[in-house]
Amino acid sequence: MSEKIYKAAIFDMDGTILYTLLDLADSTNYALNKLNLKQRTLEEIRNFVGNGIYKLIERAVGDHQEKIEECFEIFKAHYKSNSTNKTTPYKNSLETLLYLKEKGVKLAVLSNKIDSEVKKLSDIYFKGIFDISIGESENFPKKPNPASTNYIIEQFGLRKNEVLFIGDSEVDIQTANYAKIDCISASWGYKTKDFLIKNNAKVIIDNFEQLKNYF
Repeated sequence: MSEKIYKAAIFDMDGTILYTLLDLADSTNYALNKLNLKQRTLEEIRNFVGNGIYKLIERAVGDHQEKIEECFEIFKAHYKSNSTNKTTPYKNSLETLLYLKEKGVKLAVLSNKIDSEVKKLSDIYFKGIFDISIGESENFPKKPNPASTNYIIEQFGLRKNEVLFIGDSEVDIQTANYAKIDCISASWGYKTKDFLIKNNAKVIIDNFEQLKNYF
């Protein structure tokens, strides 16, 4: 049980509240195939995600860096129409989020996905739950830049010690550190527990329901 009770939670999306890896892999390999480039395994895609889709494609094309822009455009068009084919919420995520909302906890989702996709997926899988949903846009740079996190905290009208960040990657840990807020790392996401520990995770939880202890 946590000694500290928070008033708001900011969640990462991919690997934290939604299992999106299969759809990301399908769209990546669709784009790579269109350009006659090497297909990537699911494990490779898992290691490529976390820094936004442009970085995903940059890593996926490998030595063919001249193909990044073309591959990126093909990926975006395909993913826009196929981002919900195999994506699913993590076990107990919806129930826990509803529990927190009923307790009056402010909820936000912050992702390095394109802003329109973040809003679309939030609406499809968690309609009416999140008070704020933000992705990468001209207004908000990608994590670990703390600008979007700070904006959410300001919108909630809370102090930083009242806000908890929950994510599954080193990028989320860095984001929380830069924003000077506490962070909990999710072991069920795209990074291993050992990886999280090596990247300075202070608290790691193994299932969604454990979050109830912090609010």
